[in-house]
Amino acid sequence: MKFSRPYTLHEIASLINSKYVGDKDFPVTGMNEIHVVEPGDIVFVDHPKYYDRALKSAATVVLINKEVEAPAGKALLISDDPFRDFNALTMHFRPFRASDTAISASAKIGAGTIIQPNVFVGNNVTIGENCLIHANVSIGDDSILGDNVIIHSGTVLGGDAFYYKKRMEGFDKLRSSGRVVIKDDVEVGASCTIDRGVSGDTTIGEGSKLDNQVHVGHDVVIGKKVLIASQTGIAGCVIIEDNVTLWGQVGVISGITIGEGAVVYAQSGVGKSLDANKTYFGSPADEFRIKFRELAATKQFPEILNKLKKES
Repeated sequence: MKFSRPYTLHEIASLINSKYVGDKDFPVTGMNEIHVVEPGDIVFVDHPKYYDRALKSAATVVLINKEVEAPAGKALLISDDPFRDFNALTMHFRPFRASDTAISASAKIGAGTIIQPNVFVGNNVTIGENCLIHANVSIGDDSILGDNVIIHSGTVLGGDAFYYKKRMEGFDKLRSSGRVVIKDDVEVGASCTIDRGVSGDTTIGEGSKLDNQVHVGHDVVIGKKVLIASQTGIAGCVIIEDNVTLWGQVGVISGITIGEGAVVYAQSGVGKSLDANKTYFGSPADEFRIKFRELAATKQFPEILNKLKKES
């Protein structure tokens, strides 16, 4: 998320009542998760395991729960609870805005686009030209749809990220302030759910096609001409490169990359990054020839056991 104007380190610290390390006029231009941060951004870290990664990231302001030396060219915000304070900043800069109409007056809808009955279009949504939005679709705040996009009935674009911190009293939600960005010539089937980024974008690339009942988690980046079949679930922060095919009921773990041109057969569980231009199957997914050989071998187990019993 980028701020509407640059803020100073002192101004940001005042919003969350925190100490800071660095010049009070140090510029702050946005806030993001660690995998998408840029210079000028705030990133938060609240576990020693990830201190080094955050301090060495592209972010130039680190919201941290330990007083450490600030790396050259960076500033620190010292907090006893960075998760809480990152949420506070999110709610300050992008608070929830209630709607009083089905299609927001701030939405921009291109020429030739058809909006069917009972569609909800949130604040500051942009929809391109010659799109078709079927009945009962919900398009959340700040979403961007390109030209020639088709969204089928019952789909929700821009739901909150599934991201929680476990505390003694229960689960604490990380507030979402990101967007859904759908490029030109994308078709999304019925009853799909595409979550917005925590602070960045969830993106579906040009020409990609999603079947019914597909879930795309927060901050996922789907490339061009990707094909995803029904009941596939993709966890947050996954990168799916161009021309990938995921067949039905594939499950994808968070934070991995599926290489360009890869094909994943139905009901596979993807638990690690996959190389480009290969075909995968199984759970955990592996190259399909390996998995098929393993399946063939398991069918021989009863015969092998019988032989061992006879020999004993």
